[in-house]
Amino acid sequence: MADDLDWNAIISPAGDGGRRRAGDDAGPGADRPLSRREARAREAARADAAQAGAAQTGAAQADARRADATRADAATAEHDRAQAARAGADRAQAGRAEAERAPADPGGFAVDRDEPVTRRDRSRPVSPADAPVATSADELHPEVTALLTGEHVVPAEDASRAAAARGGEGRGGGGRASRRGRDPRPPRRRGPLIAGLVIVAIVLAGGVAGYQFIAPKVQQVVAAITGAQESDDYSGDGTGKVTITIRQGDIGEDVAKTLQRSDVVKSSKVFYKLLLQSPDVQFQPGSYTLKKEMSSKAALAALQDPANAVKASIVIPEGTALADIEAGMVSKAGLTKAEVTAAAKDVSAYGLPANATTLEGWLFPATYPINPGWTAKQYFQSMVDTMKEHLASAGVAEEDQERVIVFASLVQKEAGLAADYPKVARVFQNRLDDGMALQSDATVAYGTGNTHRVTTTDAERNDASNKYNTYVHKGLPPAPISNPGDVAIKAVTNMAKGKWLFFVTVNLETGETVFSDTFAEHQVAVAKFQAWLRAHPDYQ
Repeated sequence: MADDLDWNAIISPAGDGGRRRAGDDAGPGADRPLSRREARAREAARADAAQAGAAQTGAAQADARRADATRADAATAEHDRAQAARAGADRAQAGRAEAERAPADPGGFAVDRDEPVTRRDRSRPVSPADAPVATSADELHPEVTALLTGEHVVPAEDASRAAAARGGEGRGGGGRASRRGRDPRPPRRRGPLIAGLVIVAIVLAGGVAGYQFIAPKVQQVVAAITGAQESDDYSGDGTGKVTITIRQGDIGEDVAKTLQRSDVVKSSKVFYKLLLQSPDVQFQPGSYTLKKEMSSKAALAALQDPANAVKASIVIPEGTALADIEAGMVSKAGLTKAEVTAAAKDVSAYGLPANATTLEGWLFPATYPINPGWTAKQYFQSMVDTMKEHLASAGVAEEDQERVIVFASLVQKEAGLAADYPKVARVFQNRLDDGMALQSDATVAYGTGNTHRVTTTDAERNDASNKYNTYVHKGLPPAPISNPGDVAIKAVTNMAKGKWLFFVTVNLETGETVFSDTFAEHQVAVAKFQAWLRAHPDYQ
C-alpha cells in the first residue's frame, strides 16, 4: 500500500501548484501523479544537482511552513526557516551518499547510516525556547510586524523570488514564488475614539452638570487630538446689551481691545484684521450700545450705525452739591470713583482764588457732553472755567469771586421762586449788616453731610462743632454749600431793596415765601408753615 501513495503530494505544502512545479522537467505525462519509486528514481538521477539546489529547496520548504504557521508566532516561524534550511542540506547530503553507494532502496527513504533524518527533524522545534530571539525590528517576522504596526512588509528574499516568478525565471522544481505583499495600511486615528470615551465617562460620572462644567476643557482636548481648530470669532449679531466707550485718540487697535474686554468680540486680532481690510472706516469718540458675543463683522457694522451712539451728557442742576456731581461723572463719563475723587481734592490745579478750599460752588450748573478722551480733571476744569465766565458776565471782580460764590450758594439752597432770590439775598445781607446770625437751616444740613434737605433738628441747630452751623457761628459759612446758577449769582450782585430780617416758605409745593421785618411777624408766618406741614406729613 505504501508504494501506491503519492508521497510527493503529501510532503509538498504547495498543493497542486507545487506538484506542477515539481514535475516541470518530467516531460510528457507530467500531470500524472508520480509513484514512490518514480519519485525516488528521479531524486537519484538529480543527485548531482542536489547540492546546488539544496539551499534553495530548504528555503522553499521554510517559506511553505511559514505560510501555514500562525502569523502571531514570529519566533517559531524564524526557527522553522533555519531548521528547514538545515534539513534541506541534510537531505541533499543523504541523497549524494545514497547515489554513490547503491541504487534507490525500494523499501523506504534514502538515509545516511550515521545521522538518520526523521520526520521530527522536518517538523517544528521541540520547545519554543529553542526559537531564535529577535534583537531588532528588522529581525521580526513580517507577519508579526504587520500585527504590531498595521503595515505588511515583504522580506527582501521573498520579494526577489516573487519578482523572479513573475518574470518566468523559476529555478529547479522546488522553488515557489512568495506571496505578494499587501499595501501598507494607513495609520488609524484613535483620537476621536479616545475623546468620545472621555466624554461618555464624564457624563456617566457627573451627569449633565458635570459635563457642562468640564465640556469646555474636553472640547479643547478633542480639538488638540483631532486637529480641529476652534473659531477665533463669534457668529451672529450677539445677545444682551453692553455699552462701550471709544476715547479721543483711540486707534483701531485700541478699539479692538476695548471690544474684546467687553466680550463684544471674541478676539481683538480678528477684529483688527477686519479693520485693516476696511481702510475707509473711521470711529467717532463716544459711547455706543452694542451686544455681547457679536461677530467681528457685525460689531464693526454696529459701530458705524449712528443709531447705536449714546447721546450721554453730565447734567448739573442749580444747587447740586459736589458729591452728586462726582457720582454723575462716574456713571455718565465712565470714569472711576478714585480718579474723580483725586481730581476733586487737587483744588490748586484749577486756578481758583487763594482762599478757595474746595471745588464746591465753582462747578457751574449746566449740561456737559461726554468726551471719551477727557480725564476727570478736564471735566472739572471745564466746569470751573464756565463758572468764571458767568461770574465775569455778572460783573464780579476776581477778588470778590469767592465771597459771591459762597453767598450765592446759600441763596440757591434757601430760595424757592426765582422772583424771591433777590429778597432772600437782601435778608441775609441785612442780618450780616446788623451783626445777626444768619440762622440758615441749609448750612446746618450741609455741615451734617446731608445735601438733599434744608430742614434740621433742634440738636443739629445747637451743635457748635458743625462749622457750617450758622445758628451758632455768625457770618457766612466757611465755604460754598452748593453750586449756584446765574439767578443766584445775579441775586447777590443785584439784591432787592427792603428791611426784611426774616423769611419762611409756607408752602413747599408752590414755593410761597413770607418775608417779615420783625420777629413777631415772622412767628405768625412760621405757624402757618407748621400747619402746612401737618397737612402734608410726607414732607416731614
